[in-house]
Amino acid sequence: MKKIITISREFGAGGGETGRKIAQALNYDYYDKEIILKTAKESNVDVESLLKWDEKVPMNFGFAQSLFDFYNKPLSEKLFDAQQQVIRKIGEKGNCVIVGRNANTILKEFDHSLHVFVYADPYWRMERMKEKMPDATRAKMSEEIRAIDRTRKKYCSYYTNTEFGVADYYDICLNTSSLGIDTCVDILLQLAK
Repeated sequence: MKKIITISREFGAGGGETGRKIAQALNYDYYDKEIILKTAKESNVDVESLLKWDEKVPMNFGFAQSLFDFYNKPLSEKLFDAQQQVIRKIGEKGNCVIVGRNANTILKEFDHSLHVFVYADPYWRMERMKEKMPDATRAKMSEEIRAIDRTRKKYCSYYTNTEFGVADYYDICLNTSSLGIDTCVDILLQLAK
């Protein structure tokens, strides 16, 4: 039986690390930013464009968009469509852990899937990010965390009509600041079995 684990996460909460540890323990394939690079190869779009629009929504979408523009999808939507196709192919292959990119919603109808949301207290996230951004001030780290979370919320809402971080869209939500990353990994390994 092929299984899929998707992990959505707040920035700095350890979702990527959790996903890597689970994939390693289960001997599953692990996908994160790799999806972007794979999308670039399959959709003949340059990597810079993909990275620019990764987990972002088009700036000019809304009332300002004319009907003519509606039929000419913005680059960001074409990239999302290409990325969605890649995620579906990965899901069909199975035995994988996919972090981010709305994979929980894209693969929601797939059997044998576990959709996870990883979050943490703001202070814990800041402390964790200190190790990864040693030269950044606390104010800069705090702004970065808020900005990335805000962008992810918009991206999720825009492309999936769901709400980022709302328990209804996941099978389980885990707080890494209270449980610890290793305990979260143990819980998810038990659920995956």
